[in-house]
Amino acid sequence: MKPKMAKKPMKRPERVEVLYSEKRWKLLKELRVKTAEIMEPLEKARLLSVVHGSIARGDVSPKSDIDVFISDPPSSFLIENALETANLPINRRLVVQATPSYAMKGYIEIDEQRGVSFPLMKLRPIERDFYRFGGEATLHVLKQNMRVLGVDKRLMLIEPTETGHVESTVVGRENVVASLLGVSVETVLDRVHALLRRDEVGRTGVFIERELSPNETFEMVLKQLAKQNPAVRRRLSLLGK
Repeated sequence: MKPKMAKKPMKRPERVEVLYSEKRWKLLKELRVKTAEIMEPLEKARLLSVVHGSIARGDVSPKSDIDVFISDPPSSFLIENALETANLPINRRLVVQATPSYAMKGYIEIDEQRGVSFPLMKLRPIERDFYRFGGEATLHVLKQNMRVLGVDKRLMLIEPTETGHVESTVVGRENVVASLLGVSVETVLDRVHALLRRDEVGRTGVFIERELSPNETFEMVLKQLAKQNPAVRRRLSLLGK
């Protein structure tokens, strides 16, 4: 959840091959070990999760965050209990909503680099596809040392190879990229629009970011926010809780 310098979208048409150094392969292995430390206790608690972004694709850097996502959690208590049982510290707990029309999510920060997020309301298909767009990997994929296709914040499609990856622009190839990733064209167009707009106007912040106190639960805060904010109530009723 810490602020970072945004990567600028790129529009170059050619496919570029990127070769990984030994240092980069080592970093990927280290980050995936740290990721598995979170995903394994979640899986033991029957909470299926994915890691998305560069950890899944493989194009990591020293600034890469570990974002673990649970798409269908039964309750926040089970998530917190699984982490605490595995002696993973819970640094902060946040309720976050990017815009009034987006699903509200819970975020559990383990440390500055690692966190677990989960929806507090039903996701629209385009919201679930967001993670597939960026590339997502299960614990099984990590253990098999596999990498997946996905798009980075520069709007470059990352296609893993044995020696690194090949990258190519998404802009102007939205239909092709949607087919390769198994997501809707609407999802790709939505992400292209959002990232190009961010490049033009910069980050505009989030609609809601509320840190929980020690005696609050995610479900409790969601109810409070729904009472106070008509936009939250409308989003809750869109697909039902």
